[in-house]
Amino acid sequence: MTDKIYDLGAGFWSIRGSFIKNGILDIGNQCALVKLQSGRFILLDSYTLTGDVRDQVMALTNEGRDVEAVLNVHPFHTVHCAQVAKDFPQAIFYGSSRHRKQVPEVQWADDLVESEAVAQRYPELEFSLPQGIYYISPDESVHASSLLVFHPASKSIYVDDTFEISPSKLFDAVLPELGLHPTTKKALKDEPNAGKQYCDWVTQLAHDWRDVHHFCAAHSGLVTFEEGKFEASLLSAIDRARPELEAS
Repeated sequence: MTDKIYDLGAGFWSIRGSFIKNGILDIGNQCALVKLQSGRFILLDSYTLTGDVRDQVMALTNEGRDVEAVLNVHPFHTVHCAQVAKDFPQAIFYGSSRHRKQVPEVQWADDLVESEAVAQRYPELEFSLPQGIYYISPDESVHASSLLVFHPASKSIYVDDTFEISPSKLFDAVLPELGLHPTTKKALKDEPNAGKQYCDWVTQLAHDWRDVHHFCAAHSGLVTFEEGKFEASLLSAIDRARPELEAS
């Protein structure tokens, strides 16, 4: 798959890339470029830019010098961090505690990416951390949680793994069908009402971010929702899952 960059308007660019799983299947990858009110930029996630996409990003960002920070929002997406740190040496690198352990050669910022300090630093964005499930699961195969990001100006949601579009529904222009990551149940915290906490978080998120138009997911591609459809689709997904998750 050839990497592509999509201008979603209002200073938000979705970058679609590749991730070859088991040496066979390309399940896709992503990062995003966001222009701040200051005129500078941040990257959401680390992905090695090449070819035309790299040229476009460099042209937008004064050859990369105007990229002030990289926010690595999924604790298990670490493959490209070291290279992107080399490509943007002046950028502040934010990550989870797992990023620091997995990629110690990167000079990580003291503030964790999911901290309130980082959220306050970038008022152009809204952040939400899933409740009731582990952000960094003790089981290395469970990747359900990630720090979700919403860019109100472009009505774009940026999400790694936590929510996804069913492959059979990717081309359904009427109502793309949202689903939860398949490891969500395994990601539940070992505490009372964890399932209810997660379901209530999803429900509130659907209401709070109901204006989502562009859905940018790591492995589901770039999908567009008509007005009001994101909220309806996410509520439908959590309503289907709630009985099983709350019974766990």
